[in-house]
Amino acid sequence: MTWIILGAVVLGIALGNWIIPEQYVQHMGGVTTTALYLLLFAIGIDLGRQKEVWIRLWNMGWRIVLLPLLVAVGSLAGASITGLFIGLPFNEASAIGAGFGWYTLSGVLLTEIYNVETGTLAFITNVARELLTFITVPLVARHIGRLSAVAPGGATTMDTTLPLITKATGSDMAVIAFINGSILTALVPLLVPFLINLS
Repeated sequence: MTWIILGAVVLGIALGNWIIPEQYVQHMGGVTTTALYLLLFAIGIDLGRQKEVWIRLWNMGWRIVLLPLLVAVGSLAGASITGLFIGLPFNEASAIGAGFGWYTLSGVLLTEIYNVETGTLAFITNVARELLTFITVPLVARHIGRLSAVAPGGATTMDTTLPLITKATGSDMAVIAFINGSILTALVPLLVPFLINLS
């Protein structure tokens, strides 16, 4: 599956650069959004049929929030440590990490409340996180564990990377991935402004 995803991205780049006319390219946002909604709809149907998964989640109780909290701590720690190595101040590095893969919001937020350079870096960093998720999730699921495969996607596990995680880990992990993404998504607009304003 990893090779199919990489091949699709490379093919898309080639088609977008040399073949598909500009007037069609401007409509691609609507096409990808529609395709994503259809994928999520199909996953929803599959989840609705898996009643035992919901019972297991109910029995887990509050422990279900531990995964997104650990992903958040790991993301912030990783971004902050990386910031030290590349000479980025703690507030900028941690705020970029607090995007959790949601590049559209984190990039815009940091551009508006801080500066364009940091907003651009947040955009690029979080896009890279999503792309790396597509490459690493199948490998992590196979060699480390199904629960660990949810972590790389961050906030995107509720939407764009959910189909991949479901395919790589099984449909019973889809609910956990969705909850993980939902909680991290809710944290982004709170943590990014808070961390960037730390002196």
